[in-house]
Amino acid sequence: MKIRKVCVLGAGTLGSRVALQSALSGYEVTIYDIHPKALEDSKKVMPKIIQQLSKASGLDADAGIAAIESIIFTDNPNVAVSNADIINESVLEDVKVKNQVWELFGKIAPDKTIFTTNTSFLLPSMFAKISGRPDKFCSLHFHDVFYAKGVDIMPHPGTDPSLIPILEDFGRSLEQVPILIKKENHGYLFNAMLGAILSTAGKLFANGIGSFESIDKSYMVNFRVDMGPFGIMDTIGLDTVWHVTMNNKEEGAKDFAAILKRMLDEGKAGVKTGEGFYTYPNPKYKNHDFLE
Repeated sequence: MKIRKVCVLGAGTLGSRVALQSALSGYEVTIYDIHPKALEDSKKVMPKIIQQLSKASGLDADAGIAAIESIIFTDNPNVAVSNADIINESVLEDVKVKNQVWELFGKIAPDKTIFTTNTSFLLPSMFAKISGRPDKFCSLHFHDVFYAKGVDIMPHPGTDPSLIPILEDFGRSLEQVPILIKKENHGYLFNAMLGAILSTAGKLFANGIGSFESIDKSYMVNFRVDMGPFGIMDTIGLDTVWHVTMNNKEEGAKDFAAILKRMLDEGKAGVKTGEGFYTYPNPKYKNHDFLE
């Protein structure tokens, strides 16, 4: 099967990046969201990404803008999925929401369409049946897309094995490194490891063991990296982190989930809202004296 048209469900941070990279890679792209404001925000953020890529990697800015202009942004599900060869879903990390999305698109997508979910911590088997096409359902999970170029391919027991090489080729065409997961696992490989770190950081903070700045400093100075656990959470989005933490049954997770909920109620969701644990676009951890 030759993939030509890509439909991205969800115009948030990751969905926007997947859609943009797909357009830059020469695919026809539609991006769908139930919220018109999310689509408008996506349109606004894409030129900023092109600007960053132009400076960092020499991407031709005019070609980048042309790619954006080729994308169809829509809140009409039938327009979004028309003639789509593949769907990649990046909606909220909520089983109920994802089930609603897949029940709808399972009914209206063309017979040829491959269904993939970009879920960070849930499993494809949770949604495969309700989509009506369990054999065509698989996780295809991107990370940053432009700076962290791994794409996780995780089938569920009912996934048609012939989809795997198609998804591997598709991932490579988007300049990603395909990583095949042999068995369903919450968090794939990398996110499972990262989740343990973020969970521990959250519990240390919630229990008053250290401030979020101190926890980040400890992580950054020892691993010699530019961002700590709380900077990472801001980047992921505190809404996503809250959904994962809320479902974590480990001791101490409930207290950290409560902190995240209070922050979200105050409109602090991380980078995408301009404030989370840090304030953006110039978070404190980027200051030259943060680790002094």
